[in-house]
Amino acid sequence: MSAVVVAVLLSLVSAVAYAAAAVAQERLASRSSGTGTLRLLADGAWWWAVALNASAALLHVVALKYGPLTVVQPLGALTLVAAVPMGARIAGRPVSSVEWRGTAFTLAGLAAVLVTASGPAPDDVLGVSEALVVAGGTASLIGLLSWPGSRPGLRHATASGVASGVASALTQTVTVAATDRSGPLLSAQVVVVALLVAAFAAGGLLLSQTAYRGGLGAPLAVVTLTNPLAAAVIGLSLLGERLRAGPTGILLTLAGAALASWGVLLLSRAMPHVDPPAARQRDSMENHPVTTTDSHAVVIADGHTPVIAGSRTSPSASKAWEVPPGAARAGAAAPRERRAA
Repeated sequence: MSAVVVAVLLSLVSAVAYAAAAVAQERLASRSSGTGTLRLLADGAWWWAVALNASAALLHVVALKYGPLTVVQPLGALTLVAAVPMGARIAGRPVSSVEWRGTAFTLAGLAAVLVTASGPAPDDVLGVSEALVVAGGTASLIGLLSWPGSRPGLRHATASGVASGVASALTQTVTVAATDRSGPLLSAQVVVVALLVAAFAAGGLLLSQTAYRGGLGAPLAVVTLTNPLAAAVIGLSLLGERLRAGPTGILLTLAGAALASWGVLLLSRAMPHVDPPAARQRDSMENHPVTTTDSHAVVIADGHTPVIAGSRTSPSASKAWEVPPGAARAGAAAPRERRAA
């Protein structure tokens, strides 16, 4: 069995494990938005997702030993292909025709990419100075993408994909350098690059957790597309990886990448959107006006019933807390009467 075949098989199993972890993260994030990272550490579901990610990452590391980045990283798109039926099963629904088409396009595009990107087992590595330059540029890009602003989910997903792709490229350097019998196992190069891998891998995981708060579909698609792109840039520009068949191979690779990207977008659009808890709470408050003592600002939600802004009362208790308009006006006038007295 050739090294590339081993890399492909390991990447397939890794993609399934990553898909299971992504589904677990989305379910966790959808019910824990705003609780903070420290609260997640006490949740068993979080550690289950971490274990799945760790297993997938280990398989991915071994695959990088046997296959080039331009082969291993694009197979990460299979994560979304596997996540769709998993999510459908959990939701108790069949896989739709759009999802089947997205799967077919993704697989066909990946096949075209693999035909042109197939190559020997990697033997080139990044030097310490090259790794530090890559790490500095990546950290700056992640900082820009993580800056507060509009559409944080997609920006965090892009940052997560970039961080994970760079972590994979650096991981290949660690794997190849550590298994090269010509030098020491724990050389300065291996130690420094391994620390960078740990930093970017952890950052990618936390960024993806934040990105999934608004739903799994679009953020996972962005992570899936940016991850191999970031790794391929490093592989082609710094590690001497090449595409087969010259200009024809480049055109076939671009066509395959476009086809796979379209399949990924179809899959992400077909996945049901999960509103974050804050949005669900706002919708519930609009439909069930309530009052609490959490705030002193009185607003009119439906033109009839006054509502205290910032309420955290559960919707099931709304009937008990409804206040007639007359009573609200009387309550609002009470402070003025006391001040006059």
